[in-house]
Amino acid sequence: MAKTHAQRIRKHGAKAAGPASQPQSNRTLPPVNPTTNRTPAQAEGNGKLVVIAGVVASLFLFWYLHLLTLNQMTQLAGGLAMPDSLMGGFSPDYIQQLHNAMNDDARGQLSYVHKTAGTLFPLIFGFSWLLLVGINVSRKALRWALWAAPLAFAVVRLWGNVAVDAALAPATPDAGQVALASALTVLGWVLFLLSLAGGVLAVFIGRRRAKRA
Repeated sequence: MAKTHAQRIRKHGAKAAGPASQPQSNRTLPPVNPTTNRTPAQAEGNGKLVVIAGVVASLFLFWYLHLLTLNQMTQLAGGLAMPDSLMGGFSPDYIQQLHNAMNDDARGQLSYVHKTAGTLFPLIFGFSWLLLVGINVSRKALRWALWAAPLAFAVVRLWGNVAVDAALAPATPDAGQVALASALTVLGWVLFLLSLAGGVLAVFIGRRRAKRA
């Protein structure tokens, strides 16, 4: 008579009972959270959401810095515009007038603006424009060409903040410091406009590529 399954276990032990009697811990289990493979379209869609958020943040910071804060600072300077707002640059005589019109607290407030919104705006704008170009432009050479303006803008604008504060600090402005601050301010505006034009071109290229696809 064939031995039953229970009899074989009692006589020969658990090994003779077959795989069914093996401990559950020895079996290979599937991973609980398998890795989700994203398609290129999904990755591009996520990147576009980040770009949109960055562009919105850049627009807000531009409004807050140039159209609100620096415009309000004129009330502390006898109606004189802040150097950051002068797209055509400024002279040592203008910096002298501005220094005389502003007290230490007002100059300290301008320096604080440079360290906060004046720092966040070029950094967030530059990062957002790098993503905008990277998503829409596939040609490596053209991509680097369009990246040059926002990268240079961030560096020049941050340097310009320091230069403007240094030019305004002394009672008698140094002509060399004023010339440097003025040149960086003008260059920053030029690079900003070039970055905007490059962003428009990148979006146009991206749409044309999507239509072809």
